[in-house]
Amino acid sequence: MDQHKTTAGALQTPMTGPINNPAAVAQALLHNPGATQALNNNPTAATAAQALLGNHGVTHKPHLNNPGVGQQLISYPGVGQQHINNPGVGQQLISYPGVGQQHISNPGVGQLMGVPGSGQGSINKPSTAQALMRSPSDSRALIRGDRGSMLSMSDDNVMMNQILATHAPDGREFDVRPLLYLVEDILNRATQHVDFLVKGTLDQVELEERAQAANHIAMLEALTYTIDRIACELSYKALGGSDAHATTTAIFNLLSSYTWDAKLVISLSAFALNYGEFWLLAQIYSTNQLAKSMAVLRQLPSLLEHAAPLKPRFDALNSLIRTMMDVTRCVVQFKELPLKYISPDAPALATAMTHIPTAVYWTIRSMVACATQISSLTNAGHEFGVSTTESWELSTLAHKLRNIYEHLKQQLSYCYKHIDERMDVEIYQMLLAIFDPNVLHIDNMKALKALIYDKDDKQPLLDGATKRQVSLDVLRRKNVLLLISSLEFANDELAILEQIYNESRIHATRLESQYEVVWIPIVDHSIIPLPEEMQTKFENLQSTMPWYSVQDPLFIKKPVIRFIKEVWHFRTKPILVVLDPQGKVVSPNAIHMMWIWGSTAFPFTSLREEALWREETWRLDLLVDGIDPTVLTWIKEEKYIFLYGGDHIEWIRRFANSARSVASASRIPLEMVYVGKSNKREQVKKVTGIINAEKLSYAWQDQAMIWFFWSRLESMLFSKIQLGRGDDQDPMLQQIKKLLSYGREGGWAVLSRGSNIAVNGHSSTVLPALGGYDEWKINVAEKGFDGAFKEYHDKLHDAAHPCCRFEFPNTIRIPETMRCPECPRLMEKYTAFLCCHDEQGIPGSLF
Repeated sequence: MDQHKTTAGALQTPMTGPINNPAAVAQALLHNPGATQALNNNPTAATAAQALLGNHGVTHKPHLNNPGVGQQLISYPGVGQQHINNPGVGQQLISYPGVGQQHISNPGVGQLMGVPGSGQGSINKPSTAQALMRSPSDSRALIRGDRGSMLSMSDDNVMMNQILATHAPDGREFDVRPLLYLVEDILNRATQHVDFLVKGTLDQVELEERAQAANHIAMLEALTYTIDRIACELSYKALGGSDAHATTTAIFNLLSSYTWDAKLVISLSAFALNYGEFWLLAQIYSTNQLAKSMAVLRQLPSLLEHAAPLKPRFDALNSLIRTMMDVTRCVVQFKELPLKYISPDAPALATAMTHIPTAVYWTIRSMVACATQISSLTNAGHEFGVSTTESWELSTLAHKLRNIYEHLKQQLSYCYKHIDERMDVEIYQMLLAIFDPNVLHIDNMKALKALIYDKDDKQPLLDGATKRQVSLDVLRRKNVLLLISSLEFANDELAILEQIYNESRIHATRLESQYEVVWIPIVDHSIIPLPEEMQTKFENLQSTMPWYSVQDPLFIKKPVIRFIKEVWHFRTKPILVVLDPQGKVVSPNAIHMMWIWGSTAFPFTSLREEALWREETWRLDLLVDGIDPTVLTWIKEEKYIFLYGGDHIEWIRRFANSARSVASASRIPLEMVYVGKSNKREQVKKVTGIINAEKLSYAWQDQAMIWFFWSRLESMLFSKIQLGRGDDQDPMLQQIKKLLSYGREGGWAVLSRGSNIAVNGHSSTVLPALGGYDEWKINVAEKGFDGAFKEYHDKLHDAAHPCCRFEFPNTIRIPETMRCPECPRLMEKYTAFLCCHDEQGIPGSLF
């Protein structure tokens, strides 16, 4: 007989010899293509093989129904496959670094197979794997026993001392973030948990770009061997039922030279390889024939058919895996903290670093537990999943790990707060340096980037004309007007600003037109993300603006807001900071000159503001310019005009009737216009209605006109103070202060002939002066109506001395001292709090 020819008869002799050695039969079966035929021709051998595989027939669905030796050999990639393709199982195991040797010293595959030369000589008692072979209930008892050892270890210090003794980093540093991205992607897709998937999965293109970077590829190549060793350690120790703490310690020994974050990410990578392969087969086996065959070897179809009883088990697995990933991210985030802004001895960081070894230990320990559970499912089948005991074990681990994570996360938040504070201080100091008036810049880009957005990855501006996002380059070397406000922007205020903006664009010359307005919205950074209501308000306001605006209010960082408030004195009312083409501040707040002179104030610099004041005089045109064409017509016609206000209707009735009576007696053309007052909006509306109904005088119907009148008047005072011209020797400033004070207290009236103002008086003196007409009417012919009235009024004023009151917002430089415009005495200074509701004040008013 030819010894080299493979026939059924040739196989009969070898197969009959070792039938009492099931491992030998399995070896012959796996490595001889004719083994199946030999078994068919040798009932004895077939019976032995059948018993070995736990099957109803060797050629029909082998090893699917019994968690026996054959199943355990074939179910684990990299081991069963190597046994199938290579003779000498024991030799193959011994030659594989870190696998065969481990199995010789621990109950493992070599003992399971019983092959001579595989470490069988060192076996003195049945292995744990053999116990698993005999009965699924034995495997459950094994895991419960391991759980008991976990919970009975009361001295964590002893345990952690063992782990710390393995830690001997060699100084090498790895950027583990790219590897973590890959691991997250694998585990996210494997768990198929929707919320988790959305939370952690990177865009596939971005993932591939990060993973394919040259330095990342080199890093992966350097770590592949270590990852494979740990993956095998997890698989075979789970298969062999080793003590979880011992397995965890073995992994720490393999990773002794790595940092804590690297230990964790490398171990999680090894776990992801095994768990990802398990679920990859589960997800594609129904559509891919190769995957289907591999899934059959792993009993996945049987498991998935009984998914309902296994749901608590998989839910517990997924929950623990998610917690493992949370802890891993947290540990990596600690490693990535910028030491420039936080020192290792900072309390939060120091506290976290003392707990990170414990966190790493229990995370890797959890990986071992998960691997054991997966091994139990694939080897013992769905019968193993009907008990909730093992799910409880995973839940207990998840609870412990979650507590560790919550503690680390809290410390991490403290670290981030510390870093943010340090970075905020640095940014604030940088802003002070950039906007130092003695520092020169080539253009305005450095200043604008520091204020708005300092990166190049986004277009931070929205063009109000085209509604498209644009970069900061559209502002390069232009005069830039920074319109800074909260989201509480009054519609009247915005409408007037838009009108002035459009006028200035029309009237500006080609050279002067090189300026742009940019809206910088100020929001509360303690409320992030912005509430939907606030976001909607921002978008609605932004949509009405014809100029540029910051695309996202959160682009404006907290230190920038601090700078704007502390240096530019922004509080709640809008300010308009003007930058020249080099980014230098040429006006700290041009909103005042814009209210006073409109587009005439272009280019809105402090020098232009001073020039305009030099040209001004105390006249009625200054008070009502650009508000009411009717009054401007009266001025041109040189009529006598009473401009008056207040909210006391009885005084208004008496004043209007007296003024009309005196004018009729003097036979002069007199016009009167009611302009309300600087607060009490609702009361002003009621008074206006009564004036209209009783036809007492002409009155401004539009509340925006009333608001603009008082805003312009306030801006005159603030403009003078801002320029450092708020001295008591300025006659025009004294008249402005008087009128503002009268507007806060009681009624008042201004008499002019044409544009020339004769009297600016309080209600307590104006009405008595009209009532004393019989005493001064004899002077009308000589001095004119306005002259005679002024002379008599001034006598009453000198005797009355009505009180004056001023309230300054923090948006301007408040004078250290101020003299009363009615008398030479210094005024007392108080601090006041105002609540500007509609019934108390006009929105946008600076008082």
